[in-house]
Amino acid sequence: MKYAICNETFEGWDHARVCECAAKHGYTGLELAPFTLASRITDVTSARRAELRKQAEAAGVSIIGLHWLLAKTEGFHLTSPDAEVRKRTGEYFAELATAAAEMGGDILVLGSPFQRNLADGMTPEQGDDLAADTLSHCLKALEAGKVHLCLEPLTTAETNYMTCAADGVRLARKLAHPFVKLHLDVKAMSSEVQPVPDVIRANREFFHHFHANDKNLRGPGFGDVDFKPIFQALKDVSYSGWVSVEVFDYKPDPETIARESIRYMRECE
Repeated sequence: MKYAICNETFEGWDHARVCECAAKHGYTGLELAPFTLASRITDVTSARRAELRKQAEAAGVSIIGLHWLLAKTEGFHLTSPDAEVRKRTGEYFAELATAAAEMGGDILVLGSPFQRNLADGMTPEQGDDLAADTLSHCLKALEAGKVHLCLEPLTTAETNYMTCAADGVRLARKLAHPFVKLHLDVKAMSSEVQPVPDVIRANREFFHHFHANDKNLRGPGFGDVDFKPIFQALKDVSYSGWVSVEVFDYKPDPETIARESIRYMRECE
């Protein structure tokens, strides 16, 4: 398996220090949240992007892409009824794709639950139509940078749109684009009717990126989720992408999370 970790885990740390810590514990990939870099990705210059990439590579890790794409931004929404908002949002996704490619990455994880919620009375099918229109504005940038936009299903506690893997697949099929794929997250899958390994196997066609965490919001091995059958499912579908640690509870500290998460996953593997 190829292991990565998300940089917001190391809140307040300098980028170079994050890269060095990740490499020290055996990670070869680093996934970035844009809000850790600037208010908007467009505020991160090409020169700064090149510097971030150089620092990562010097430490022995690769920047694999971006997630939390719309977190801490304003004026963007995936399923807005307003065509201008959809266009602006899609064009921002295009900017994110360009930035990811410049930093050496090829993945965008589209989570951002608040910026995709359906308006009152809107059906999921109407949401798909609006989301597809939004994303149509970034497809050329995905192609140009060879960046995959990975749709992330989340739980009903977080959002009212795209709340299971089947919903993500439905939107991916609607777009029918080679650079629009499915992201799977253990925390989110834990709320599905099927067991997590079965969700992985059932969605192998579009599955492209993976977040490792526990349903208790901590790292793998910090809760009750058994990763052995999950890793078996990843092998069963011949998954060759990244296993990226994403946590939402940063206790006890970043270094312990990084060290113990990868130790546990290697045992399971």
